[in-house]
Formats: sequence, C-alpha cells, structure tokens
Amino acid sequence: MLTPPFAFLIYLLLVTLLWGLGRLLAGRSNPSVEKSSPYASGEKGLMTSAVPGYSPFFRVALFFAILHLGAVVLGTGGSSPMAGVYLLGLIFALVALVLQ
Repeated sequence: MLTPPFAFLIYLLLVTLLWGLGRLLAGRSNPSVEKSSPYASGEKGLMTSAVPGYSPFFRVALFFAILHLGAVVLGTGGSSPMAGVYLLGLIFALVALVLQ
C-alpha cells in the first residue's frame, strides 16, 4: 500500500534522478562579466532598484486582515459590552495603521 511518507520518498528519488540527468545533459558554464550584467535590448541596465519595496503592500494587507478579522469576530460574537471594547480597539488599531 502506498502511504504518504513512502510516496514522498519515491517523489524525492525521481526529483533527484531528474536533477542529476539535467546536470549531465547541461553544457559547461563559463562565467563572464557579460553574462552576469543586466541586459535591456542593447542598452545598459539601470543599477538602481526599480521596485520601491513591499512595505506599502504589507501595510495595506495588514489593514484588510485586521478589518476582516474584526468583522468576523464581531459578526459571530453577538452583542455584548466586550464587543464594544473590541470594536474600539479595532478602530484604534486601524487608525494607527493608517497614520503610520
């Protein structure tokens, strides 16, 4: 019977064999400056970062995660005084995240 650990070992063996076969069939690599330099249609590539980073994305993602999690907790929790305290804390967290 094929159990998951045994299937994983078979998969690992096949991957290793394919990787080894690929290394045997590949040609020799000759590192050079031209191969490692950026290429943009014959023009010199920019040496500066083109992407500003992930910080704005993570801020927006955290905003929506807090917002949706808060909606789920408030929607399934019923109405109680503790829900009001939670809602107030949720509002403060979202305002702090927006003002950052």
